[in-house]
Amino acid sequence: MGILRLAHVDVRTPDLDLSAAYYTEVMGLQQVQRTDDCVYLKCWDEEDHHSLRMRYNPRTGMDSFTFRVEEEDDLHEFEKKVEAYGCPTSRVSRGGAVGQGESIRFEVPSGQIMELVWDIEKTGNMLGKHNPSPVPPPDLPGIAPPRMDHMLVNAEEVAESAAFFIDVLGMRMTEQVLDGNGHQLGVWLAGNTRSPHDIAIVNGPNGALHHWAYWLDDWDSIRKAADTLAYNGVQIDQGPTRHGVTRGNTIYFFDPLGIRNEVFTGGYWVDPDTEILTWTEDNFGKGLFYYENVVSQRFLRMHT
Repeated sequence: MGILRLAHVDVRTPDLDLSAAYYTEVMGLQQVQRTDDCVYLKCWDEEDHHSLRMRYNPRTGMDSFTFRVEEEDDLHEFEKKVEAYGCPTSRVSRGGAVGQGESIRFEVPSGQIMELVWDIEKTGNMLGKHNPSPVPPPDLPGIAPPRMDHMLVNAEEVAESAAFFIDVLGMRMTEQVLDGNGHQLGVWLAGNTRSPHDIAIVNGPNGALHHWAYWLDDWDSIRKAADTLAYNGVQIDQGPTRHGVTRGNTIYFFDPLGIRNEVFTGGYWVDPDTEILTWTEDNFGKGLFYYENVVSQRFLRMHT
């Protein structure tokens, strides 16, 4: 039984046309389906039906985030564990959500709605399965990341939220930030991947989304992404720079409705026996932004 990876993020937008234009033309995602009130998008190398759902709503925010589990039977086992922890769950039947089968939903201790699913509609990537090209078509618009990578949410009690993801959902902690009293200010957690994180939890208001991130293949792709963002007048929040935590190279920026995005590359390979890396609060400047060596309160406090 295990959490495999981040499957999709579902958010609200008061301007569906503007959001769709930004994510297809600037980010370079593929629009795979549109209904009266929703747009479904994915990256060029993703197999699943979608990794981002945007729903019209007068108020910007996150509806939920979804992780895929390893086996179909895991849904029942996780349902029992989540209920035993004290979080009520609900079942979403097959056909109740676009692009996937039955799932379970629940509110995590930090207030966000999380969903677990196994059966996901596979629509394939842009390369195909027969004599595929190693690269996508050269005329893709925008940044065109190959896949979504991870997300970060906020929690008023980081330790409580981390314990839920570790003890109940079976994720493993790769890095943490501790204050002077040994309390967790942030944790980075991985499912059954080799990534340093699939989700991170940092101190902040319950229910808040800080960002989700797209993977790019190398530092030069990060530089090109910065050029694309600047050309299109997109507000860059931080970077291009490097994290000490995860060792990743990064840029943070905002979509037209104020939701923070990230493009990310680098990091390190996490083995099952990799030990947890710990940062102390007095050295977290380098952990957050290694080159600048500063704890940006604006960066930490702005959320959706």
